[in-house]
Amino acid sequence: MVDHFGFDEDLTFQQRYLIADQYWRRDNGPILFYTGNEGDITWFCNNTGFMWDVAEELNAMLVFAEHRYYGESLPFGNESFSDSKHLNYLTSEQALADFAVLIEYLKTTIAGARYSPVIAIGGSYGGMLAAWFRMKYPHVVVGALAASAPIWQFGDLVPCGTYFSIVTNDFRKSGTGCAESIRNSWNAINNLSLTDAGLQWLSNTFLLCSPLRSPQDAVLMKNWLSETWVNLAMVNYPYKADFLQPLPAWPIQEACKFLKDPSLPDKLLLQNVFQAVNLYYNYSGAVSCLDMSETATKNLGQMGWYYQACTEMVMPMCTDGVNDMFEPQKWDFDVLSEECYRLWRVRPRPSWILSMYGGKNISSHSNIIFSNGGLDPWSAGGVTQNISDSLIAIVIPDGAHHLDLRSRNPLDPKSVQQARALEICYMKQWIKQARHSH
Repeated sequence: MVDHFGFDEDLTFQQRYLIADQYWRRDNGPILFYTGNEGDITWFCNNTGFMWDVAEELNAMLVFAEHRYYGESLPFGNESFSDSKHLNYLTSEQALADFAVLIEYLKTTIAGARYSPVIAIGGSYGGMLAAWFRMKYPHVVVGALAASAPIWQFGDLVPCGTYFSIVTNDFRKSGTGCAESIRNSWNAINNLSLTDAGLQWLSNTFLLCSPLRSPQDAVLMKNWLSETWVNLAMVNYPYKADFLQPLPAWPIQEACKFLKDPSLPDKLLLQNVFQAVNLYYNYSGAVSCLDMSETATKNLGQMGWYYQACTEMVMPMCTDGVNDMFEPQKWDFDVLSEECYRLWRVRPRPSWILSMYGGKNISSHSNIIFSNGGLDPWSAGGVTQNISDSLIAIVIPDGAHHLDLRSRNPLDPKSVQQARALEICYMKQWIKQARHSH
């Protein structure tokens, strides 16, 4: 259904899902259900090796469900993003209802699955959905693994500055002078952006595909750089990986090798900053120019997510330039609201998620594992302490963004191996509980 919560629209759409059942035990063996997030489901499927690694051990069927409005699951085809009318059904609630209906459908159509216990698994926004799915549909899923799920990055549940201070710490720990170099780069860019010659120099030095024409463009450039540092923090994995971009092992340490001297004059400092961002955008060496509009893989649905951030997913963020390496920027809801109105003709509702999913008052729920990486900026909004004996927090000090959901790797730190072992242990417990209740 395009709209699960009203009866006026009875349009339907095709939702894509992937199934792997080679390890599944046909008499009600468990189902691991990936709650798809803001992108193409095949990409999430290929980056969630943990589920493939444990399928055999748990005799589980794997299902990867695509989130409405992403990948190929477009409720109105090419019209889906045309205006706020067509976008009106892009909400987390509708997505969870899709998942519930899909599971019911699978259980009635797949022989031997009627009483299969289902466990929701997701990372990032998908992790939020996994946790919320267990909260809202406890009769559909017996438990949830919510990896790197910032369910508390809303309202004033957590300080708005923690996210960027974690990014900064990652750089601070990865090389002397590194975070300071980045902190000093903003003024260097400001100074150069005052003249046409300076803008030209920046465009050439950073191999920009479209040259900077005004100080306003330089602001966009600074945002692009900030986003790059944030992305590096998210994918600071212990081995070569290709999640947002193809990167070396511990990419921040590699980037910091270029950023050892924060006291250099503007141009020399920025030449070093270019070397560091070039590592992120051009590790493969195949890129001829850097495109500021592209900071991550094309597999993510930027448009859809921007609409969600303009409606329900309002996550306050701020920087102060003291506890972090960024230019000071207060959280300004009104600026967001105006921008959202200009783009989509909608206004964000900052407290709705709290009303809907309970904010910090979630102790009445059960069987949710919240895992977070100490290197991951999103852990700022995550649950990092146990809430009860069945709402469990697992912290992976050497982990970046949902490292635990990635395939096992010989270079995995001990902390993520232990986290996965614990996750499997809880999942087995939930499956056993479910068997007994039948």
